Amino acid sequence: MARPRKNRIVSALPGSEGFVPLGCKQGQCCGQVIMTVEEYETLRLIDYLKLTQEECAAHMEVSRPTITGIYEAARFKVADALVNEKQLLIEGGSYDFSHEHKKTASIEKENTNMKIAVTYDNGQIFQHFGHCQNFKVYSVEDGKIISSEVVNAAGSGHGALAGFLQNLGAEMLICGGIGGGAQTALAQIGIRLFAGVSGDADAAVESLLAGTLQYNESATCDHHGHGEGHSCHNHEEGHSCGNGKCHE
Repeated sequence: MARPRKNRIVSALPGSEGFVPLGCKQGQCCGQVIMTVEEYETLRLIDYLKLTQEECAAHMEVSRPTITGIYEAARFKVADALVNEKQLLIEGGSYDFSHEHKKTASIEKENTNMKIAVTYDNGQIFQHFGHCQNFKVYSVEDGKIISSEVVNAAGSGHGALAGFLQNLGAEMLICGGIGGGAQTALAQIGIRLFAGVSGDADAAVESLLAGTLQYNESATCDHHGHGEGHSCHNHEEGHSCGNGKCHE
């Protein structure tokens, strides 16, 4: 029986979900290249921060040969996207967030009746809030789950997802990556956020109720400045990003 693949540890999700060649309209490029989050992380650590492969392996908690394979795959994908004018998308992979940025969730014991929403896909926590089509909503009484349902949010769009959750009566949200604008929208309507969570959705809610859920405040699409020259393909309220797609 093969051993399960060990998750590679990353510090945070990339600021953008992808990049499009200048002048290339959506759907008219020469194809797509999919780079995993851990492949992106090796480029960030080795090429941008100038770490050695040994140091990168230590950061990501895997072996040096594993890092070499991930890094070489990442560099080829960048070259393929540049030379062949392809869209470069960053998504998926086998990763978890570093413990350095993790916190343990705590909820007030007296708050025993509530609704908890989770970004949802086939039993797992969906990792991109703004692209989430389904939420699983759990009704909790006396600190225990009494029912749950999967609700489709297709067509709501980035700017409307916070209101969609509010209409469902959700008081808390568990998700993977989420943008700053979406965080602000949730905070304004009083929905408490636990971001940077991956794995089984049901187990995450049980952990939240038990006070043991690990979440990550850095699992956001912060970007590196929104100043002059920074434009966005999507002008929904509260959303600002570069030429790629955003986690909001």
